[in-house]
Amino acid sequence: MNTPWQEFWHGFKANRGAFVALLVFATLVLAAVFAPWLAPHDPIQQHRAHLLAPPVWMDGGSWQFVFGTDELGRDLLSRLLHGGRASLGLGLAAVVLSLVPGVLLGLLAAFYARSLGPVVMRVMDILLALPSLLLAICVITVLGPGLVNTVLAIAIGALPGFVRLTRAAALTELPKEYVTASRVAGAGTLRLMLVTVLPNCMAPLIVNASLGFSSAILAAAGLGFLGLGVQAPLPEWGTMLSSARDYIQRASWVVTLPGLTILTAVLSINLMGDGLRDALDPKLKRVS
Repeated sequence: MNTPWQEFWHGFKANRGAFVALLVFATLVLAAVFAPWLAPHDPIQQHRAHLLAPPVWMDGGSWQFVFGTDELGRDLLSRLLHGGRASLGLGLAAVVLSLVPGVLLGLLAAFYARSLGPVVMRVMDILLALPSLLLAICVITVLGPGLVNTVLAIAIGALPGFVRLTRAAALTELPKEYVTASRVAGAGTLRLMLVTVLPNCMAPLIVNASLGFSSAILAAAGLGFLGLGVQAPLPEWGTMLSSARDYIQRASWVVTLPGLTILTAVLSINLMGDGLRDALDPKLKRVS
């Protein structure tokens, strides 16, 4: 008899697109983690004799700068590798920072539906009334640009989704018999929240967190493109796009390569989210 983990892995692998996306995403993560050892150059070092040098596959390119250089003579491959540390790390931090309080607030709103629930949900409705990017811009305008403030801004924008999803999942579980049995056995409210109900709400939360990860990366890139995210000279994919937009016609690679990297990361995460949904939802599991 297969264990739950084996059943999950079998269901995930059945989605070939999700499995390939997992391999691609794992490659991006490993490249970012080992960027200091994989990068051929210092990401902020300027090679003044090689401004806007083309990549190796174009005329005039050389193996010294495989992906070419930017407008300041910085190696693009090195900046993409190190930029992955900022972009992926920022996205992960934003998801965690919105997931944890979002789950707690959602559980409180479900367990105290008459007292605390309306207050929590009205605050979330106010946050949902603003587009997430506009809300992030407002937060950064107040706090100032920077890595930490970018994480906070994106996390605040993603918070309502986790709160509403957790509340809905918990309200579905509360009337069930196993929750009633736990109450009769003397379980306290905190135990009912974290031990009894929360584990049965994790499947949709995991899927939403994976999709929120890609949204956070896009939001970070958007803020970086607007000059409100990670500040120079720290490499980050959105910031690289912002600094290169004036050279899109004469040196297309300085825009194309960061854009393709963002596209690859976001697409792989979204396909992984589809695979997680199929593997974790019994109604969507494929018949083998």
